[in-house]
Amino acid sequence: MGQATCDITAEPSLERLLEHPAIWRGRSVARTATLSTGCTRLDEALPGSGWPAAGLTEILTARSGLGELRLLVPLLARLGAQPPPRWAVWVSPPFEPYAPALIAAGVPLERQLVVRTAEPAWVIEQSLDSGGAALVLAWLAPGVATSVTVLRRLQLATQRSGAPAFLFRPLTEATRTSPAELRLVFEPHVTGGRVQLLKSRGGERRPLELHWQEFSLRENAVQANDRQVRDRQANDLQERDDVAS
Repeated sequence: MGQATCDITAEPSLERLLEHPAIWRGRSVARTATLSTGCTRLDEALPGSGWPAAGLTEILTARSGLGELRLLVPLLARLGAQPPPRWAVWVSPPFEPYAPALIAAGVPLERQLVVRTAEPAWVIEQSLDSGGAALVLAWLAPGVATSVTVLRRLQLATQRSGAPAFLFRPLTEATRTSPAELRLVFEPHVTGGRVQLLKSRGGERRPLELHWQEFSLRENAVQANDRQVRDRQANDLQERDDVAS
């Protein structure tokens, strides 16, 4: 007579399966790889204590240019300093990235790639699949139709590549379905902004008031050093002018 046996490894195997990023578990918290935001309180509010390391994140705002990009400056600086060198791909930004501010924050300009295109979704997917992108930032303009199918393809592309993608979208998209791993609303105020999670695998659902100074300890040091360098360069130029005259 055969005997039934109990596989004591079944439960751990199931837990490992449930931690796969492609499996949705509602409000439950699954362990996923994350990247620190550079702000302790924001890390604590996000599931896994940071941005998804290989997932699609949507940042929704009433309009572009409200300071939402500052949420990602510490990440741009950190990934830009990691070997091997890879691109931070900016897809269809509604402005020209301001080089002096990026340099002051420690973001390497030589690793920034700006792409203007009428097909942003295709560029995002190709950038991720190329393996040459450390992360992708993309702006989907109001009125540009973006289907759930397209967004799902982008989410899957982040998982294949092991790199994150951040979509900046209009606030009007908040009520629409999206397969993005993380969705949040950003509202600015004088010294920072308010972050509200719309969709996440866990995390803090209450609005979080942030102040830019919480992100800026390293930035302030870099800015101070940058000012000193500029002052020395200006003094050197003045001395050379004095000698020449």
